[in-house]
Amino acid sequence: MNENFSKSSGESEQGIWLESAEDGGSLDLTSVPREPMLNPWDVVLCISGTVIACENAIVVAVIFYTPSLRTPMFLLIGSLATADLLAGLGLILHFVFLYCVQSEAVNLITVGLLVASFTASVSSLLAITIDRYLSLYNALTYYSEHTVTRTYIMLILTWGVSLCLGMLPVVGWNCLKDTASCSIVRPLTKTNLVILSVSFFMVFALMLQLYAQICKIVCRHAHQIALQRHFLPTSHYVTTRKGISTLAVILGTFASCWLPFAIYCLLGDYTYPPIYTYITLLPATYNSMINPIIYAFRNQEIQKVLWAACCGCMSSKLSCRSRSPSDV
Repeated sequence: MNENFSKSSGESEQGIWLESAEDGGSLDLTSVPREPMLNPWDVVLCISGTVIACENAIVVAVIFYTPSLRTPMFLLIGSLATADLLAGLGLILHFVFLYCVQSEAVNLITVGLLVASFTASVSSLLAITIDRYLSLYNALTYYSEHTVTRTYIMLILTWGVSLCLGMLPVVGWNCLKDTASCSIVRPLTKTNLVILSVSFFMVFALMLQLYAQICKIVCRHAHQIALQRHFLPTSHYVTTRKGISTLAVILGTFASCWLPFAIYCLLGDYTYPPIYTYITLLPATYNSMINPIIYAFRNQEIQKVLWAACCGCMSSKLSCRSRSPSDV
């Protein structure tokens, strides 16, 4: 997200900040009227966006072109991949509009796209957590029409709220005319960013609570299965530890990626050096890079589709063997 910064001076009549990362100021997502110097942080964000877009495009394509992957769980994974795909495209477009096609109006749309996509990504993670909890808590009734209806309701709420938040900077809630109200990410206002940060903490707290409940259910189920099948205590311990480790990786990755940026959004000021914003924002973008690995590429059904696609693209001279579950 663009990074030409300003508290200055001779260009103040244009309403644009143009200070370097060394001089201080907020991270600027708006374009400038003259060609800015290439910022290495912008290049890193653009490269990250390219990787994010490619990864999630694969996931979206697999789910879209595979009829068997139209279950509620895969719809939510597809929503997450779509949100992350849009986030990656937003990072790329931001770089293009900043250094190639300088237009403040178009850049505001890009800012809205980034806000909406990252909000949808976090909200989709919450929806997946809720779905996983209900699949364990109501295991007998999970595979029913009620589950499909609930999934569509969660998707509508997820994207409805995300689009509304993304539209706010575009329809006028920005600090282009009042630099004193700017946050660490220009042109978002401090109030706007605080609302986003507080919402994130609420989502994180809810996910933490749900995963704690999931952990209890997994431990209880593992214990019951061990008693019914007369497993050794060590087998029960290994199964439980594996389940808890998986949950810890999911929640730990999400927290380590987003918490630094969310905290800095509350504590930071637009006069702080933008290097702090870059350092906390970059890990947040990496969450969209890691999500396909955690939620999609580790899934056996998606792995089978990808393997079949790879076999179809190989030369006829190469034999394509089928994978067994033990290979995955």
